[in-house]
Amino acid sequence: MKKHRTLFVTHRGLRHQQDAIDAAPDELDIVMLRDPDKADLLKYLPDAEFLISERSGIIDADIIAAGKQLRLIQRLGSQTWDMDVAAARSSGIPICYWPVWTTIMVAEHMILQILSVLKRAKEMMYIAEEADDWGKPPKLCDEDYFAYNWSDREDIKGLYHSTVGILGFGEIGVEIARRVKPYGCTVLYNKRNRLPEEAEIGLELEYATKEEILEKSDVVCSLLPYYPETVLSLDADFFRSMKEGAFFVHCGAGGVIDEDALIEALRSDHLGGAALDTFNWEPIRPDDPLLELARDPMVNLILTPHVAAGSPLVDGRRGDYTNLIAVLEGKPLKFQL
Repeated sequence: MKKHRTLFVTHRGLRHQQDAIDAAPDELDIVMLRDPDKADLLKYLPDAEFLISERSGIIDADIIAAGKQLRLIQRLGSQTWDMDVAAARSSGIPICYWPVWTTIMVAEHMILQILSVLKRAKEMMYIAEEADDWGKPPKLCDEDYFAYNWSDREDIKGLYHSTVGILGFGEIGVEIARRVKPYGCTVLYNKRNRLPEEAEIGLELEYATKEEILEKSDVVCSLLPYYPETVLSLDADFFRSMKEGAFFVHCGAGGVIDEDALIEALRSDHLGGAALDTFNWEPIRPDDPLLELARDPMVNLILTPHVAAGSPLVDGRRGDYTNLIAVLEGKPLKFQL
């Protein structure tokens, strides 16, 4: 069987790289490059039939011109503003994006976290399930009688017209921004390399420093990756800098939150609530102080067991190669730009 040379460019670590290699069809000869500079990329391109760019990375006219045998340029993800689509078209090379299922799942989970803490879902469920004498005897409801908020709950918030700040803005951040847009939110974001103006306009975003995000945001969304500079970086100073009563949600890497500092921010009522999907130790330790706090139904802390990306797909990442196989089989492409 002929192997089709496939250049796979990614920012991601070895575990994610290996998952992508393991999922590759037998027809493809995968050459994996992590964060290559342009000169290195240009060296590998002349004999490549396919170029896969995962999530981001400049694909300019020089790179496209060097790929003299390219049959397809595939972006994994929906961020396409750093790709020269016009140059690809003029060279006759199809260029496509591909929605990343796991990033969409994480974005959905973060919306769940946001709404759950804003509306104090854990507390409301506990109260609704309690059989108690509320001083209001139950009566059959009709159009003129109902006992709204019979338990006199307070501090129930909403997302509508809130300010949402996103720290660590990559593919997941893009999907979150799209999902809060219908709520009329102001969306602030921070990342190491600011997006181009066209992307900010298209996603209706405002770039802000980390300090501005903490000062202004009603909800702070943490999607920070694990790097030496991010380890335990969300510390007591970080949480003290957040608005009084603001909410913190986290689907970023484990190991970046000072969990004791977060607990103190919740116990002192400086934060209105928090939701975490990843932890410093996984599986979470049975004696973890977060668990003790979360067991109190009146504390607005929601913990989920690192499941934001959903249940693993049977075929893993095989879907990443759908368009490449379509080229080999002469079938129509999906999500062509």
